[in-house]
Amino acid sequence: MPATRTAPPAPAAARPTVRTIGADDLRWALQQGFNDLLAMRGDIYFAALFYPLLAIIAAALALNAGLLPLVFPILAGMALLGPVSAIGFYELARRREAGLESGFAHFWDFARRPAADAILAVAALLVAIFFLWLGAAALAYLAVVDEWQAPSIGAFLHLLVDTRAGWTLIIVGNLVGALFAVLVLAASIVSLPMLVDGEVDARSALATSFAAFRANPRVLIGWGTIIAAMLLIGALPLFIGLAAILPWLGYATWHLYTRIIDRETVPAKDR
Repeated sequence: MPATRTAPPAPAAARPTVRTIGADDLRWALQQGFNDLLAMRGDIYFAALFYPLLAIIAAALALNAGLLPLVFPILAGMALLGPVSAIGFYELARRREAGLESGFAHFWDFARRPAADAILAVAALLVAIFFLWLGAAALAYLAVVDEWQAPSIGAFLHLLVDTRAGWTLIIVGNLVGALFAVLVLAASIVSLPMLVDGEVDARSALATSFAAFRANPRVLIGWGTIIAAMLLIGALPLFIGLAAILPWLGYATWHLYTRIIDRETVPAKDR
Protein backbone atom coordinates (compact mmCIF):
# COMPACT_ATOMS: atom_id res chain seq x y z
CA MET A 1 0.00 0.00 0.00
CA PRO A 2 1.58 3.28 -1.00
CA ALA A 3 2.52 5.63 1.82
CA THR A 4 0.29 8.62 2.32
CA ARG A 5 2.02 11.92 1.79
CA THR A 6 1.01 15.07 3.57
CA ALA A 7 0.97 18.15 1.41
CA PRO A 8 3.34 20.85 2.62
CA PRO A 9 1.66 23.82 4.29
CA ALA A 10 0.94 26.78 2.05
CA PRO A 11 3.48 29.56 2.46
CA ALA A 12 2.31 32.48 4.56
CA ALA A 13 1.41 35.55 2.61
CA ALA A 14 4.19 38.11 2.60
CA ARG A 15 3.56 41.20 4.65
CA PRO A 16 3.14 44.41 2.63
CA THR A 17 6.38 46.32 2.20
CA VAL A 18 6.92 49.18 4.66
CA ARG A 19 8.87 52.24 3.55
CA THR A 20 10.84 54.73 5.62
CA ILE A 21 9.42 58.25 5.38
CA GLY A 22 10.47 61.73 6.44
CA ALA A 23 9.04 65.11 7.38
CA ASP A 24 8.62 66.02 3.70
CA ASP A 25 6.17 63.14 3.35
CA LEU A 26 4.07 64.56 6.19
CA ARG A 27 3.93 67.94 4.46
CA TRP A 28 3.06 66.25 1.16
CA ALA A 29 0.26 64.22 2.78
CA LEU A 30 -1.21 67.33 4.41
CA GLN A 31 -1.12 69.19 1.09
CA GLN A 32 -2.76 66.30 -0.76
CA GLY A 33 -5.37 66.01 1.97
CA PHE A 34 -6.11 69.72 1.70
CA ASN A 35 -6.49 69.39 -2.06
CA ASP A 36 -9.01 66.60 -1.48
CA LEU A 37 -10.84 68.76 1.05
CA LEU A 38 -11.22 71.55 -1.50
CA ALA A 39 -12.27 69.18 -4.26
CA MET A 40 -14.84 67.11 -2.36
CA ARG A 41 -18.46 68.15 -2.19
CA GLY A 42 -19.47 70.42 0.70
CA ASP A 43 -21.98 67.94 2.12
CA ILE A 44 -19.00 65.93 3.40
CA TYR A 45 -18.77 68.52 6.18
CA PHE A 46 -22.09 67.34 7.54
CA ALA A 47 -20.69 63.82 7.91
CA ALA A 48 -17.76 65.23 9.88
CA LEU A 49 -20.09 67.11 12.23
CA PHE A 50 -21.28 63.77 13.63
CA TYR A 51 -18.00 63.32 15.52
CA PRO A 52 -18.03 66.57 17.55
CA LEU A 53 -21.77 66.15 18.08
CA LEU A 54 -21.12 62.73 19.58
CA ALA A 55 -18.44 64.19 21.87
CA ILE A 56 -20.78 66.89 23.16
CA ILE A 57 -23.59 64.39 23.78
CA ALA A 58 -21.23 62.02 25.61
CA ALA A 59 -19.94 64.84 27.81
CA ALA A 60 -23.49 66.00 28.57
CA LEU A 61 -24.51 62.48 29.56
CA ALA A 62 -21.47 62.24 31.84
CA LEU A 63 -22.45 65.49 33.55
CA ASN A 64 -26.03 64.35 34.06
CA ALA A 65 -24.88 60.98 35.36
CA GLY A 66 -22.66 62.56 38.01
CA LEU A 67 -19.49 61.56 36.18
CA LEU A 68 -17.95 65.02 36.10
CA PRO A 69 -14.37 63.71 36.54
CA LEU A 70 -14.76 61.81 33.26
CA VAL A 71 -15.92 64.72 31.11
CA PHE A 72 -12.42 65.76 30.07
CA PRO A 73 -11.24 62.15 29.52
CA ILE A 74 -14.29 61.59 27.30
CA LEU A 75 -13.64 64.71 25.22
CA ALA A 76 -9.90 64.10 24.99
CA GLY A 77 -10.40 60.39 24.41
CA MET A 78 -12.61 60.98 21.39
CA ALA A 79 -9.33 61.49 19.52
CA LEU A 80 -8.72 57.77 20.06
CA LEU A 81 -11.81 57.15 17.93
CA GLY A 82 -10.63 59.54 15.22
CA PRO A 83 -9.36 56.74 12.95
CA VAL A 84 -12.77 55.06 13.14
CA SER A 85 -14.58 58.26 12.16
CA ALA A 86 -12.12 58.72 9.29
CA ILE A 87 -12.79 55.38 7.54
CA GLY A 88 -15.33 56.97 5.20
CA PHE A 89 -12.84 59.67 4.26
CA TYR A 90 -10.22 57.02 3.44
CA GLU A 91 -12.76 55.50 1.05
CA LEU A 92 -13.51 58.85 -0.59
CA ALA A 93 -9.80 59.62 -1.00
CA ARG A 94 -9.26 56.17 -2.52
CA ARG A 95 -12.10 56.71 -4.97
CA ARG A 96 -10.92 60.18 -5.99
CA GLU A 97 -7.39 58.88 -6.52
CA ALA A 98 -8.80 56.12 -8.75
CA GLY A 99 -10.85 58.63 -10.76
CA LEU A 100 -14.16 57.37 -9.38
CA GLU A 101 -17.17 59.35 -8.13
CA SER A 102 -16.31 60.52 -4.62
CA GLY A 103 -19.41 62.34 -3.36
CA PHE A 104 -21.11 61.83 -0.01
CA ALA A 105 -23.21 58.96 -1.43
CA HIS A 106 -20.04 56.85 -1.39
CA PHE A 107 -19.00 57.69 2.19
CA TRP A 108 -20.15 54.29 3.48
CA ASP A 109 -18.90 52.26 0.52
CA PHE A 110 -16.09 50.88 2.68
CA ALA A 111 -18.74 48.56 4.16
CA ARG A 112 -18.82 46.81 0.78
CA ARG A 113 -15.06 46.47 0.44
CA PRO A 114 -13.54 42.95 0.51
CA ALA A 115 -12.08 43.52 3.99
CA ALA A 116 -15.26 44.95 5.54
CA ASP A 117 -15.28 42.39 8.38
CA ALA A 118 -11.66 43.18 9.19
CA ILE A 119 -12.45 46.91 9.18
CA LEU A 120 -15.18 46.24 11.74
CA ALA A 121 -12.78 44.18 13.87
CA VAL A 122 -10.11 46.90 13.98
CA ALA A 123 -12.74 49.57 14.65
CA ALA A 124 -14.07 47.47 17.56
CA LEU A 125 -10.52 47.20 18.92
CA LEU A 126 -10.13 50.99 18.89
CA VAL A 127 -13.50 51.41 20.63
CA ALA A 128 -12.33 48.94 23.29
CA ILE A 129 -9.12 50.95 23.77
CA PHE A 130 -11.24 54.09 24.21
CA PHE A 131 -13.18 52.46 27.06
CA LEU A 132 -9.94 51.16 28.59
CA TRP A 133 -8.73 54.77 28.57
CA LEU A 134 -11.85 55.88 30.43
CA GLY A 135 -11.29 53.13 32.98
CA ALA A 136 -7.66 54.17 33.42
CA ALA A 137 -8.70 57.81 33.83
CA ALA A 138 -11.23 56.85 36.51
CA LEU A 139 -8.63 54.77 38.37
CA ALA A 140 -6.13 57.65 38.18
CA TYR A 141 -8.73 60.02 39.63
CA LEU A 142 -9.49 57.63 42.50
CA ALA A 143 -5.79 57.06 43.19
CA VAL A 144 -5.01 60.78 43.38
CA VAL A 145 -8.20 62.25 44.86
CA ASP A 146 -8.85 59.18 47.05
CA GLU A 147 -12.62 59.15 46.60
CA TRP A 148 -15.14 59.39 43.78
CA GLN A 149 -17.12 62.56 44.11
CA ALA A 150 -19.37 64.60 41.88
CA PRO A 151 -18.74 68.20 42.95
CA SER A 152 -20.03 71.24 41.17
CA ILE A 153 -18.16 72.38 38.09
CA GLY A 154 -16.64 75.26 40.06
CA ALA A 155 -15.47 72.97 42.86
CA PHE A 156 -14.03 70.52 40.36
CA LEU A 157 -12.09 73.25 38.54
CA HIS A 158 -10.78 74.46 41.91
CA LEU A 159 -9.62 70.92 42.67
CA LEU A 160 -7.79 70.74 39.35
CA VAL A 161 -5.99 74.09 39.27
CA ASP A 162 -5.68 75.12 42.92
CA THR A 163 -4.61 71.92 44.66
CA ARG A 164 -1.56 69.68 44.59
CA ALA A 165 -3.78 66.67 43.92
CA GLY A 166 -5.31 68.42 40.93
CA TRP A 167 -1.97 69.12 39.27
CA THR A 168 -0.83 65.58 40.00
CA LEU A 169 -4.01 64.35 38.32
CA ILE A 170 -3.38 66.56 35.28
CA ILE A 171 0.20 65.29 34.90
CA VAL A 172 -0.67 61.62 35.46
CA GLY A 173 -3.73 61.84 33.22
CA ASN A 174 -1.77 63.38 30.36
CA LEU A 175 1.01 60.81 30.64
CA VAL A 176 -1.44 57.91 30.64
CA GLY A 177 -3.40 59.52 27.82
CA ALA A 178 -0.22 59.90 25.76
CA LEU A 179 0.48 56.17 26.10
CA PHE A 180 -3.01 55.33 24.85
CA ALA A 181 -2.63 57.82 22.00
CA VAL A 182 0.65 56.25 20.86
CA LEU A 183 -0.94 52.79 21.02
CA VAL A 184 -3.85 53.89 18.82
CA LEU A 185 -1.52 55.71 16.42
CA ALA A 186 0.66 52.62 16.00
CA ALA A 187 -2.35 50.33 15.58
CA SER A 188 -4.24 52.48 13.09
CA ILE A 189 -1.78 54.54 11.07
CA VAL A 190 -1.89 52.14 8.10
CA SER A 191 -4.21 49.32 9.20
CA LEU A 192 -7.55 50.97 8.42
CA PRO A 193 -6.43 52.64 5.17
CA MET A 194 -4.94 49.31 4.08
CA LEU A 195 -8.18 47.46 4.83
CA VAL A 196 -10.10 50.02 2.80
CA ASP A 197 -7.56 49.67 0.00
CA GLY A 198 -6.96 45.93 -0.24
CA GLU A 199 -7.98 42.43 0.71
CA VAL A 200 -6.14 41.58 3.92
CA ASP A 201 -7.18 40.32 7.34
CA ALA A 202 -7.26 42.36 10.53
CA ARG A 203 -4.25 40.63 12.08
CA SER A 204 -2.05 41.28 9.04
CA ALA A 205 -3.19 44.90 8.82
CA LEU A 206 -2.43 45.51 12.50
CA ALA A 207 0.94 43.77 12.27
CA THR A 208 1.87 45.90 9.26
CA SER A 209 0.73 49.05 11.07
CA PHE A 210 2.94 48.30 14.09
CA ALA A 211 5.82 47.48 11.73
CA ALA A 212 5.33 50.83 10.01
CA PHE A 213 5.44 52.59 13.38
CA ARG A 214 8.62 50.75 14.39
CA ALA A 215 10.22 51.75 11.09
CA ASN A 216 9.26 55.43 11.47
CA PRO A 217 8.80 56.16 15.20
CA ARG A 218 9.99 59.77 15.29
CA VAL A 219 8.23 60.83 12.11
CA LEU A 220 4.94 59.17 13.09
CA ILE A 221 5.02 60.58 16.62
CA GLY A 222 5.46 63.92 14.88
CA TRP A 223 2.41 63.06 12.78
CA GLY A 224 0.47 62.25 15.93
CA THR A 225 1.49 65.61 17.40
CA ILE A 226 0.24 67.38 14.27
CA ILE A 227 -3.07 65.51 14.53
CA ALA A 228 -3.44 66.44 18.22
CA ALA A 229 -2.69 70.12 17.52
CA MET A 230 -5.14 70.29 14.60
CA LEU A 231 -7.89 68.56 16.59
CA LEU A 232 -7.34 71.03 19.45
CA ILE A 233 -7.56 74.00 17.07
CA GLY A 234 -10.69 72.55 15.48
CA ALA A 235 -12.30 71.92 18.86
CA LEU A 236 -11.79 75.44 20.24
CA PRO A 237 -14.76 77.10 18.47
CA LEU A 238 -17.35 74.75 20.05
CA PHE A 239 -16.03 71.82 18.01
CA ILE A 240 -17.34 73.41 14.79
CA GLY A 241 -13.88 73.56 13.26
CA LEU A 242 -13.68 69.77 13.37
CA ALA A 243 -16.14 69.67 10.47
CA ALA A 244 -13.23 70.71 8.24
CA ILE A 245 -10.30 69.35 10.27
CA LEU A 246 -11.58 65.75 10.38
CA PRO A 247 -11.99 65.31 6.61
CA TRP A 248 -8.64 67.01 6.03
CA LEU A 249 -6.87 64.66 8.44
CA GLY A 250 -8.72 61.66 7.04
CA TYR A 251 -7.68 62.44 3.47
CA ALA A 252 -4.12 63.27 4.58
CA THR A 253 -3.81 59.98 6.48
CA TRP A 254 -4.85 58.10 3.36
CA HIS A 255 -2.11 59.80 1.35
CA LEU A 256 0.43 59.16 4.12
CA TYR A 257 -0.51 55.48 3.94
CA THR A 258 0.34 55.50 0.22
CA ARG A 259 3.82 56.82 1.10
CA ILE A 260 4.46 54.37 3.96
CA ILE A 261 3.21 51.21 2.24
CA ASP A 262 4.15 49.88 -1.19
CA ARG A 263 0.61 49.30 -2.42
CA GLU A 264 1.80 46.88 -5.09
CA THR A 265 2.50 44.46 -2.22
CA VAL A 266 -1.02 44.80 -0.75
CA PRO A 267 -3.37 42.06 -2.03
CA ALA A 268 -6.32 43.64 -3.83
CA LYS A 269 -8.92 42.60 -6.39
CA ASP A 270 -9.66 46.14 -7.46
CA ARG A 271 -8.02 49.45 -6.82
